[in-house]
Amino acid sequence: MTARSPRRPIATRPRLAAVGALAVAGALLVTGCGDQTKGKGNDSGAASSAPLASKLPQSVRGKGKILVGSDIAYAPVEFKDSSGKAVGLDPDLAAALGKQLGVKFEFQNGTFDALLTGLRSGRYDIAMSAMTDNKDRQQGVDPDTGKKVGEGVDFVDYLTAGVSIYTRKGETEGITGWSDLCGKKIAVERGTVSEDLAKTEAKKCPAGKKLSIEPFDDDQQSQTRLRSGGVDAASSDFPVAAYAVKTSGGGKDFQLVGDQVSAAPYGIAVSKEATQLRDALKAAMDAIIKNGEYRKILEKWGAQDGAVKESVINGGK
Repeated sequence: MTARSPRRPIATRPRLAAVGALAVAGALLVTGCGDQTKGKGNDSGAASSAPLASKLPQSVRGKGKILVGSDIAYAPVEFKDSSGKAVGLDPDLAAALGKQLGVKFEFQNGTFDALLTGLRSGRYDIAMSAMTDNKDRQQGVDPDTGKKVGEGVDFVDYLTAGVSIYTRKGETEGITGWSDLCGKKIAVERGTVSEDLAKTEAKKCPAGKKLSIEPFDDDQQSQTRLRSGGVDAASSDFPVAAYAVKTSGGGKDFQLVGDQVSAAPYGIAVSKEATQLRDALKAAMDAIIKNGEYRKILEKWGAQDGAVKESVINGGK
């Protein structure tokens, strides 16, 4: 998911110049708040045999798991399968990181705009939810007001993507890009870069051609609103928009319009104080990039065009 207010940057939940066709990996999900996908604690034997276990803080090694805050309604990055299990790009990457670090990654569902608050309060150890790394989030700044609203976070970057617009199939209403949205209605997920971009565009619209923005708690609600004809368009990160276009209604519901914009990195958010955990995650990400597991996971979910050659800390602008 994607500021979601942590907002995904204005430069954006988009991130990349061209993520390829997405694999059809299951139906789009409707997720319930508060649900969890639980992982059992790791035994000491498994931890001691993991190649990078020693890099983790002892407090994390001792409990054998990392609690992950995530908006599990953003297919194909993270969503729930028919059994309620969290699946997708992020859960697969987390499982691969866990093998390197000797711990389980336990995904806990929450609304996107509350994930960083949960991280700061200690509810989660990390936030991993297609979250764009940008300076506002790093510094704890509200992108609307420019004022500091909380502690910033560090990011361990792992993918690049951009933001896209999509409409009902065959009903583009003349929309070919952001500049065509004046006088139209658009659905977005609250707190995302898509919302930020829509707000920026709305300020440019002339009198009498207002851009109406309808923010929702998750991307599935935005898609439902578009599908019903309540809005003219919707926006989300390119991997998510492309997946919706490919899978919703067997590919008959939506179509992408225009090019993706605001390419930026996705990052795993970590507390500024948790530098050892941050560095361990970076080391594990670099390890799976090097051993090829990272590439296989991205190809599975159609995100290989967003691959990075190495993980970076706070690479967002």
